[in-house]
Amino acid sequence: MKTYHDIVSDGGSNVVGQVKDHESRLKQRLSRVEHVVAIMSGKGGVGKSSVTVNLASALARLGLRTGILDADINGASAVQMTGVDRQPLRSDEGIHPAVTVDGVEVMSIDLFLETGTPVEWNAMADHSAFTWRGMVEVAAVREMLADTAWSPLDILLVDLPPGTDKLPNLLDLVPRLSAAVVVTVPSRASTYVVRKSILLAQRHLKGTPMGLVENMSEFVCDDCGHVHRLFPESASHDLRTEFEITDLGRIPFDPSLAELTDDGESFLGHRPDHPAAQSIMDIAGSLCYLVGIHQPVTETTAETAEDTP
Repeated sequence: MKTYHDIVSDGGSNVVGQVKDHESRLKQRLSRVEHVVAIMSGKGGVGKSSVTVNLASALARLGLRTGILDADINGASAVQMTGVDRQPLRSDEGIHPAVTVDGVEVMSIDLFLETGTPVEWNAMADHSAFTWRGMVEVAAVREMLADTAWSPLDILLVDLPPGTDKLPNLLDLVPRLSAAVVVTVPSRASTYVVRKSILLAQRHLKGTPMGLVENMSEFVCDDCGHVHRLFPESASHDLRTEFEITDLGRIPFDPSLAELTDDGESFLGHRPDHPAAQSIMDIAGSLCYLVGIHQPVTETTAETAEDTP
C-alpha cells in the first residue's frame, strides 16, 4: 500500500506538506500533556463514560491538571455528563476546551452540535460509505487532538468508543500512552467481551500498564449500609487472575451518581461521603500510582495535616 510520501504528483495540493504540518501540530499540542490514558471497554453499557467523567473529577480534586477527550464521535456524552458550555472559545492558538466546575478541560465533537443532534457524515454516495466512515471518524479525533489549545496537563483521559479496534486507532495518533484503563461490570457476558479487548490491547501496548475498574459492582443501602450484590458472582475476578492487569478498584452502583452525572452535575461535589465517591477517589489514587504520578497535596489534605497533633 502506498503512503502520502509515495505520491509523485498531487496536482499542487501539497498533501504531504499538509500531513506533515498536521502531525507536527498534534505532537506540539500533546507535548503539553504529561500522561495520556485511554479509558476503554469492548462492551457498551458498562458505564465507561460515566467512569471517565467522575475519574477526571477525582483526579482534579487530588490537585492534578486534568483533561478529557471524548473520542466517541457518534456517541459523545462527555459534554452532557459534565454540563459544560457548548460554545467553545476560539483564538489564534486554536479551540479552547470547555472547563467543568472541577476545573477539568473537556473536548468533544458534541461541543459544536446542538443538544441531541447526531453526527452525520456527507459522502459522495451512500452505497458502501462504511468503507471510509471509520477513517473519517479517526480523522475527527486527530483534529480534536491537534487543534485543541490544551493547557499544560498532568493527565488527559481519552474516552474511547466501545469496540476492540478502538485502542489501536488511538495508538496511531498519540506518540505515547501512559496506561489503558479497562471498564467492565461483574457479569459473564461483559467479561467475555472485555477479555477480547484486553487480549488485543496487550498485543499493541507492548508493556504499557493496564488497569481494571469494575463498575456497578454492588449496591450499598443508604439506610443500613448493607452491601447487596447485583450479580451472582463477580466474573471480573477471572480477568484479574488471567492477565497481568492492575486491579484499580470497584465502584458500587449509586442512583445519585447516575442522576447527577446525567444532569451534568459533579457527583463528587454533591456526594463526597457516599461509598461510590470514596471508591472513585481511591481509583484515582491507584491510577496515579499506575502511571507514576506523584500526587500533589491538596488544600484539604494540607489543612488536615496541620490539624493533626
